This record gives sequence, structure tokens and C-alpha cells, in this order.
Amino acid sequence: MKEISKKKKLNELLDIEYPIIMAPMFLISNVDMVKAALDSGITGCIPALNYRTIPELRKAIQEIKAYTDKPFGINIIVNKSNVLYKRQLQACIEEGIDFFITSLGSPAEVIRRSKEKGIQVYCDVIDVAMAKKCEGLGADAIIAVNAEAGGHLGKIPGHELIPLLNEAVNIPVISAGGVALHQQLQERLAIGAAGVSVGSIFIASEEAPVSQDYKQACVDYGASDIVVTTKLSGTPCTVINTPYVQSIGTKRNFLEKLMHKNKRLKKYIKMIISFRAMGALRKAAFSTTYKTVWSAGPTIEHVDRIKPIKEIVDQLTQTK
Repeated sequence: MKEISKKKKLNELLDIEYPIIMAPMFLISNVDMVKAALDSGITGCIPALNYRTIPELRKAIQEIKAYTDKPFGINIIVNKSNVLYKRQLQACIEEGIDFFITSLGSPAEVIRRSKEKGIQVYCDVIDVAMAKKCEGLGADAIIAVNAEAGGHLGKIPGHELIPLLNEAVNIPVISAGGVALHQQLQERLAIGAAGVSVGSIFIASEEAPVSQDYKQACVDYGASDIVVTTKLSGTPCTVINTPYVQSIGTKRNFLEKLMHKNKRLKKYIKMIISFRAMGALRKAAFSTTYKTVWSAGPTIEHVDRIKPIKEIVDQLTQTK
């Protein structure tokens, strides 16, 4: 039996007040949100792909570092669909971020290069096999992406996945998905989570750069309105079941079917799908039309109004 109590908690790994990551959300997470998160006693992480160019990514990192010395991270997609991967990695290492969250591929290079600079690496995983592989490569922690996560999700419920991974590896297990309330945070910690990664409830924050309609949708819709689609990136992803989503369906399209049948063309087709998905999500995030697709997770069930990030963190931690 693994000694869970001896594993470091997230707040010990990063020297923060509360063991919470404001999760990296594609097109949503930005500098202002991370600043607010850091001021509230938690940490934050931004997807590198939220910046179209490497100079823009560097500028964002530099702005946060000029504002505070508190730790923050960058999420990096490590598969071949991310054509900027190598340059993003180099820029983040040179700018001296505190941690990476790796997603959708092998984190081997990120871990190897980060260790040289003292940068921590947390790896998204959805099962034991992935967790063991990441531990073997030298990851500092794993992020257990469970079936309640928003965006790209896992297949195993959090209450099952966390104990399963804790038994399998000797590094901290951070839970991603299904946390919006203080009680849910405490439940995750009680079953062995080193901390939690929380995303969807921060979409409806005053600091989020997305449209008011997107934020209000997170207030108006609930857990029963979340559906899983493969139409965006070819990988299962949760979205709000708007009338438009209902009209186009959620099953594989021609390109996705071709990608899964033809391994030789897979990486190129995935790049096309990802490029198209990024464009669709970018348009939906910042403007509203009939053809709107909003990504969110079932925790929007607990979003009652648009509020500052500090108030959302207070709700999670019950500090007030």
C-alpha cells in the first residue's frame, strides 16, 4: 500500500496558500486571470496556444513575472498537431516559468529539459498506464483528468481515479474535474488528491476575456446540458448543448473517420482538424452567432452569477 500522506500537497510543491490550480483553458485563460488567481492564494496556468506567436507568449510570461514572484505555469500540447511545440518549450524555459502542464502526447522532452532548469512538470493522464509512464520519465506530479472534467476529459470518475493512481505511483496526484464547491474540494483531498485543477467555473469570471454571452451561458445552463463531442479536435471534448450543437450533432465527421482509418495520414489530418477547431472556438468565445460552440464542463451547475475570481476562490476555500 502506497503511503499517500507522505506525498507532497500541491501547495507544498509550489509554496502557495491553497492547493488549487486555475486550469489552463483554451482561448480563455490569460494574464489578467492568472494575476487574479495568484492574488487570491492559488496558482494559474495558461495554454501556450492561447498566443498565436512566440513573442506574444514571451510578453505574457514577462508581464506576470513583473507583476509578482508567485508561481504560475504554462500548458503545452506535446503532440505533432502543435507545430509551435518546440519553440513554445524553448521560450517558456528561457523565460523561467515555474511549472508546465503537458497534454496530449509524450512529455519526455519537456521533463528532460525542465529538470535542467528546476522547472516542475505535471502531466495530464487518464489512466494507470499513462501515470506510470509519466512517473518513469521523471514527472513531478500527475494531473488525473477524470470523467467530470471540462474540455478534454477522461473516462474514469474522480472518486475512482484518484485512489487508483495513488496506489500505482509514488508522485502526487492532482485531480482535474468535478470541483466547484468547498465540499467537493475537501472530498477530493480526503481521498488522496494532492490538490485540484479547476476550470469551468472561472469562465464566468469578471476577468475572463470571453463574451458576456459565453459567461451567461455558464450561468444559465447546467450539468445536464453538457455533452461530449468529437467534432472539434477529433478527441472527446465537452461543450454546452446549445441549439446549434444539437443541430450539427456530436459524432465523428468525414475527416475524423479518415484519420482513424489511415494511420499514415493521421498526424496531418489531426493538424487540419485542430486548426479548424481553434478557429471555430475562437470565434465562439469572443462573439455570438447562431453557429456558436462553447466549451465547458458539468461544474457550471454551480455557477450562479458572473463574479470576480477572488470571490470564486473564496467560495472554493470558504475563507469568507
